[in-house]
Amino acid sequence: MNDEILPSWRAGAARDAVLAFLDAAASVPAERRVACFDNDGTLWCERPTYVQFDFFVDALKGAVRADPALAAKPEFAALISHDEAAIGEIGLERIVTALSGLFEGRSPEEFTAQAREFMARSDHATLGRPTRTVTYLPMLELMAELRRRDFTVCLVTGGGTEFVRAISEDLYGVPPQCVVGSLIAYEFVPASDGVGPHLRRTNELAGDANEGAVKVSNIQAQLGRRPILAAGNSGGDREMLEWVAGGDGPTLALLVDHDDADREFAYVGTAVTFSEPEPIADVAARSGWTVVSMARDWESVFPSLP
Repeated sequence: MNDEILPSWRAGAARDAVLAFLDAAASVPAERRVACFDNDGTLWCERPTYVQFDFFVDALKGAVRADPALAAKPEFAALISHDEAAIGEIGLERIVTALSGLFEGRSPEEFTAQAREFMARSDHATLGRPTRTVTYLPMLELMAELRRRDFTVCLVTGGGTEFVRAISEDLYGVPPQCVVGSLIAYEFVPASDGVGPHLRRTNELAGDANEGAVKVSNIQAQLGRRPILAAGNSGGDREMLEWVAGGDGPTLALLVDHDDADREFAYVGTAVTFSEPEPIADVAARSGWTVVSMARDWESVFPSLP
C-alpha cells in the first residue's frame, strides 16, 4: 500500500518520515488535521525570479506601451534597462512598491483576472516550460494525499495574498479562503451615481509582510488552527516550522533543500524582509526537522508536459 503513495518520492529517510506522520495523523481529530505550505520555493520554482515579480514586470511592459512616460520613473527605468546596479541602489522594496502601484484603484476581480491571464500564457525564463507547470510534483502528491486523509490544506506565503488566491485552486486545489499571505489594503467605495458599493485596491500593506513570526500570527488570526504539518524552504518559514514542531501529538516540520542544479536550481533559501541569525539548514539539523533533498529524495521535480 505504501509503495503506491507519493510515487515521485524516492525511498529514504524523508519519505519514511512523511509516511510515518501520515499514518500517525489518523489518531488526530479531523478538525485538527491542518497542513500549511509555503509557496515560493516550497510548492513551485522561485528562481531566477519570483513568479509574482515576473507578473508585475509583465504588467509594467503593458503599462509602458499604453503610457511611454512611465518608463522615465527611476524604478521602472532600472527594470526596463535591466540595470542591476540601479536596481540594487534603489532597493527591491521600493521597486516592488512601485510595481504594485500599477494596480492601485483596481477591483479585486480585475486584479484576479489579470493574474490568471498572465499565468495562462507565461513561460518560465530558463526551464523551457509554461510557468504554471513549475510546480513540484512530489509536493502536489503530498497535498493530494493529505486531502485524501481529511486534512485541511492551506498556503502560507510571503507573496501577495490576492495573486496567490487567483491561482491557488487551479494549481493546488486550495480554495482562496485557505490562502494566508502579505495583504494589500482595499478602500471601500460607497454606492453613488448608480454604481453599487465596491472595493478598490490601494498600494499599502495591511500589516507586515507575511514572513517569519508574522506567518504564525496570521495563521492564528486568519485560520484559527495550529497546523500539525508545515513545509517551507527558507528562513522566512522558520517560526512556522518551529511552531508546528513544538505542538502536541504527531507533527511534521518539512524543509525543502534546493540542491539540484541539474533539474532546478542549487541555492540556500533565505528570508526576503529580514536578516537571519543562522542558515535555515542548520536550524533544521539542530531541531530534528525532516529535510527533503530535491536531488536525492525526488524521482521527478516537475509534472510531465503534455
